Amino acid sequence: MKLILTQEVTGLGGPGDIVEVKDGYGRNYLVPRGEAMRWTRGAEKTVDSIKKARSSRAVRDHDHAAQVKATLEGAPVQLKVRAGDSGRLFGSVTVADIASAISEVSGEAVDKRTIAVGNPIKSLGAHEVTVKLNEDTSATVSLNVIPA
Repeated sequence: MKLILTQEVTGLGGPGDIVEVKDGYGRNYLVPRGEAMRWTRGAEKTVDSIKKARSSRAVRDHDHAAQVKATLEGAPVQLKVRAGDSGRLFGSVTVADIASAISEVSGEAVDKRTIAVGNPIKSLGAHEVTVKLNEDTSATVSLNVIPA
């Protein structure tokens, strides 16, 4: 199935990209969520307008992303979680927990889908996570997990 992406899809592409995916993935997941639309000759003309808007936003967002990166890397993030006596967590720290903690500290709204955690965080102490701000800019955030 040939689709035109309307939003950033991890591992697939960005807005305006024409991609070929399996029928079920496109029909049952991407199109109903509004992340893509079916490819037609008429819809292909909208690709140019999507790409123009994307490039103008990229110029504005590049400067903003540099400011956000400096803010995120400047201050360590404290995250309080429930933990046992030995320092082992009850469960693990989720990306949603990390996103809310980053948003509280920096004042910038961070989408949980842009956060990359290398290994699951299941212990107290200092950890590092990566936040992808745009295609070119990523910020490394120092996360300090402390008991609640």
